[in-house]
Amino acid sequence: MTTTTTTTLTKPAGTTPRHPRRPGHVLADGPSRAGGPFATLTQALVLAQRSLIKMRRTPEALIDVTLQPVIFLALFTYIFGGAIAGGSQATYLQFLLPGMVGQLIALASVSIGQNLNQDIEKGVFDRFRSLPIARSAPLVGAVLADIVRYLILFGMTMGVGTLMGFRVQTNALAVIAALGISMAFALCFCWISVFVGMIARTSGAVQGIMFLLVMPLSFGSNVFVSSSTMPGWMQAFANNNPISHLVSVVRGLMVGGPVAVHLWWTLAWMAGMLVVFVPLALRAYRRRA
Repeated sequence: MTTTTTTTLTKPAGTTPRHPRRPGHVLADGPSRAGGPFATLTQALVLAQRSLIKMRRTPEALIDVTLQPVIFLALFTYIFGGAIAGGSQATYLQFLLPGMVGQLIALASVSIGQNLNQDIEKGVFDRFRSLPIARSAPLVGAVLADIVRYLILFGMTMGVGTLMGFRVQTNALAVIAALGISMAFALCFCWISVFVGMIARTSGAVQGIMFLLVMPLSFGSNVFVSSSTMPGWMQAFANNNPISHLVSVVRGLMVGGPVAVHLWWTLAWMAGMLVVFVPLALRAYRRRA
């Protein structure tokens, strides 16, 4: 009698068969996120389009870039303008509007932190995490979508200001340059709001924290009055305020005045905000989302 012995080979415990990952194939550990900078930018633009669709469906979210600048411009011109400019509201409007353009565009980026915080709380970023996209694409997309908000704000402020009597004293190219530097500053400033949005527990807390920062920068600047009329200690703050430097650049480009020195200071502040707050925001984003 012949006895046949069959030997069964078994794999060590805890091992699983390996399967080659096909491009774009989703395994248990999540989707493939392969792709270079161009792919990430494409994904960010798609998500920016999502944010724009959200704005269109909720137009009340655009109040801060449509009605708010008009109300501020009218209030300060017709209520405070006569007292500040010695009775000449038209003269004060020439001083005020360029300052408000720079200030409002820069500070319109505050809402991005609040919106990101709300999306995280609603679980939107959990859905993004399950998609085969770069981890940073939703964040970059939200920042890019804010550019449209800045353009709307600029158009509203300039349009209403022109109806009220404001006149550009330079040329169209200088106005475009003023818009460009204001938007560039806003895209740098928005990273502060993004960072706050990632570390704050609620969207209401984001708004409160950012207003504590925004109010001193706005009113402790040369937006509404010349810094020369302030007390000495306040002048020191206003003259070194990043909003003051930005406003001086915009005012010089629109109605004339020194630009170069203030432009260099503005660029320095922009670089500082990027160097400090972009890494902080990205680190907080990875932990939170």
